[in-house]
Amino acid sequence: MAGKLIVFEGTDGSGKSTQFRLACDALKAEGREFRTCRYPQYEEESSALVRMYLGGQFGSRPSDVNAYAASAFYAVDRYAGYKKLWGKYYEEGGLMMMDRYTTSNAVHQASKMPGEAREDFFRWLADFEYRDLGLPSPDLVFWLDMPVEMTVANLRRREHDTNTTADIHEVDTEYLSACHDAAAQAAAFYGWKRISCVDEGGELRSVESIHREIMSLI
Repeated sequence: MAGKLIVFEGTDGSGKSTQFRLACDALKAEGREFRTCRYPQYEEESSALVRMYLGGQFGSRPSDVNAYAASAFYAVDRYAGYKKLWGKYYEEGGLMMMDRYTTSNAVHQASKMPGEAREDFFRWLADFEYRDLGLPSPDLVFWLDMPVEMTVANLRRREHDTNTTADIHEVDTEYLSACHDAAAQAAAFYGWKRISCVDEGGELRSVESIHREIMSLI
């Protein structure tokens, strides 16, 4: 019997990876058996096209590669991970914790389209990845909803602190805003769990508060 698949999704700078790590630590402390996977798999050959795309080899702006072509780059990497790393474990009933998954195409690639065209893309994406490629669909998806202005501030801070250069997604503020809109639309379409990163007064919630909400849902 197939296992369970829990996905953490959010735009760059949303705190997604932090919450993913905290949730995994909590499950480990409870003695739960699970495995993890993070996409893209930058160290694997299967991510070659993703790395070329993010490095600007196909154009300096995300819109230089259409949503369907870019989605295929990422889907190939996910398919390789499923076949090589975690598919058998999942198919035998294992719990998989995922830092990004097919859901990222719904956020990042649908942002290249006008709002009225996105639902057709969402349907195509589900058919392509879950039916045609045979990847399992998630049981639970957390969308970390961080306001765009806070996302941008977090990304610029990360660049400074780590002395790294942002990819073509992370330097394009207009694109990040479109991603947030697409994510909200995808969350409603697919039934994701929205986790607001700000409180009712518009202040940033604590990492611990967000973690507690996520664990209560898990």
